[in-house]
Amino acid sequence: MGGSSWSTDAYEEAARLRKKAGKSDFAYDRAVRSSRKWEIHPTLNPKGVKFRESRDSDAHPHSNAIAVFFDETGSMGGIPRVFQRKLAELMNILLVKGYIQDPQILFGAFGDATCDRVPLQVGQFESGVEMDEHLRNFILEGGGGGTNHESYELALYFLARHTSIDCWEKRGRKGYAFLIGDEKAYAAVNKQQVENLIGDPLGENIALRQIIAEVQRRYHFFFIFPRNASHGSDEEIQNFWLDLLGQNVIFLDDENAVSETIALTIGLTEDAINLAEGEKDLSDAGASAGAIKAAAKALGGYASSKSAVATIGEALPNLDTDGPSGTERL
Repeated sequence: MGGSSWSTDAYEEAARLRKKAGKSDFAYDRAVRSSRKWEIHPTLNPKGVKFRESRDSDAHPHSNAIAVFFDETGSMGGIPRVFQRKLAELMNILLVKGYIQDPQILFGAFGDATCDRVPLQVGQFESGVEMDEHLRNFILEGGGGGTNHESYELALYFLARHTSIDCWEKRGRKGYAFLIGDEKAYAAVNKQQVENLIGDPLGENIALRQIIAEVQRRYHFFFIFPRNASHGSDEEIQNFWLDLLGQNVIFLDDENAVSETIALTIGLTEDAINLAEGEKDLSDAGASAGAIKAAAKALGGYASSKSAVATIGEALPNLDTDGPSGTERL
């Protein structure tokens, strides 16, 4: 729901205490593997969820929804671990540098619903360190079916039909949605998988392009494609996503720079920075030179053409829009 506030001190203290106690950052994943009971964490189970909500509050009157979904199969499974270690860096850039007001972040993970035991996990939109808890409760199954496809479309279905975000509903401002992966989506949302995993009875399958269009109505949707993942050099898969999303496919040379890439993408789309300013901000936040270089290279084309991307979506009837994000750079 996003009612609390981010604290880097609290995030770092929790990490210190885990290390002192000898606990893994992803302790739930370790416990599942030890017990061999593949049960999704209760806070991440999408079954029966009406909405994951990003809401305004007294502390966050101009909430902005950001959803980040990870492909956790195969070589992609290490990315959530790296991202978790860089979470404070991302939040400090978004908040301290003024890229966007009142960010509320939802983390999700997906695999292959045709064969994996835990193919969809979805947290809640959070403003505070609760988002770190959701991220660390992922099961990083590392499965996949070996068909060059994963269930990206299930994550998109949940975003399209099971999220409710005040930035859009009250102000006509789109949220942000990022999928990170290196394989194709299936051609359609499978109605039986939706019923089994989410609980919705669908009359028929939903075409991939249709569900993408539903997501894009309320979110700036980006696909981050790590080039050095298992299928990162596969031109057929690259072209699959380019055909669907065009310039919103971000080809990233270093998968360890996902956090930096998301920060720059938001800053550029919000017109809070240009690319050079973003690189300096990342350096000030402690990002490595390699990660900064990779993120800047990945977004070079997008930065050049971002004038075609509107921050304000088409407002819903009878809703006021709040114009630009209203943030001030420091």
